[in-house]
Amino acid sequence: MEESKTSQWGMLRAVLSILQWWTFNVTVIIMNKWIFQNLDFKFPLTVSCIHFICSAVGAYIVIKLLKLKPLIEVDPEDRWRRIFPMAFVFCINIVLGNVSLRYIPVSFMQTIKSFTPATTVLLQWLVWRKVFEWRIWASLVPIVGGILLTSITELSFNIFGFCAALFGCLATSTKTILAESLLHGYKFDSINTVYYMAPFATMILAIPALLIEGAGVANWFYTHESICSSMIIIFGSGVSAFCLNFSIFYVIHSTTAVTFNVAGNLKVAVAVLVSWLIFRNPISAMNAVGCTVTLLGCTFYGYVRHKLSQQPTVPGTPRTPRTPRSRMELLPFVNDKQDKV
Repeated sequence: MEESKTSQWGMLRAVLSILQWWTFNVTVIIMNKWIFQNLDFKFPLTVSCIHFICSAVGAYIVIKLLKLKPLIEVDPEDRWRRIFPMAFVFCINIVLGNVSLRYIPVSFMQTIKSFTPATTVLLQWLVWRKVFEWRIWASLVPIVGGILLTSITELSFNIFGFCAALFGCLATSTKTILAESLLHGYKFDSINTVYYMAPFATMILAIPALLIEGAGVANWFYTHESICSSMIIIFGSGVSAFCLNFSIFYVIHSTTAVTFNVAGNLKVAVAVLVSWLIFRNPISAMNAVGCTVTLLGCTFYGYVRHKLSQQPTVPGTPRTPRTPRSRMELLPFVNDKQDKV
């Protein structure tokens, strides 16, 4: 009886954590699109910088003041030698995501971001000469096919937004691959990752944002109405971005790797649906089919990865690179030496 109650409570906690994760993720995406489209605040560098500032402050409060998560100590030399390069790629990834949101619909951007597994495998194969099993390559076929179908049939296609989203996938893949070597030896979780990387990202982005968008932001303040409510939305987006990182930590602690993978792809579907209900961007039938094929392909890719990770390694046989060895490895910006629940 007691075990049944424990199991039910664990399932309820997992469902609630997933719903919370979905809520924050969709909120950040919709708020950013609203900022660019409805508030006419077309400054992705500035929005990204505000996100980094809110994340840095939020991580400091969680670790230093509330002490909800212990601080992982990092040598000062390693902060510049290891974390700074990761923060640079992290910064590029976030900026490109916001740039793409300015020019293309949420549905199209989210579908393109689902191309990340393919870019990760291709980068490891081309640059790092990694060898993958045929099942990994086969699982990428529906992802690539779905992306191509979605791109061809996208009614609001914009080449600049498309390229930003595509290069964002490459940045995400690069960040994931670099994390294995640069963060080796540190048991980072999402909160400590943000704690160390967000200040560096703010420092990297502050000057370019000021030089490129400073005049435009100043002009926006002079000409835009309802400044107070608009700033609440802009900074609210930053706070939600930090809460999203915090919620990911709890999702991975309360779900399995397969559940996390499926929930992640369903999250994309939810974001696409909610964005369409709010912004009413035109979506053709074939475009919807392409998006669905891509998400199903991502789910299948995650399933193949999980099955391969469960197979015993035969001596002398190279292991499939970056196969998730635990559910914690699936967390963005976290290396494979994390503490397990």
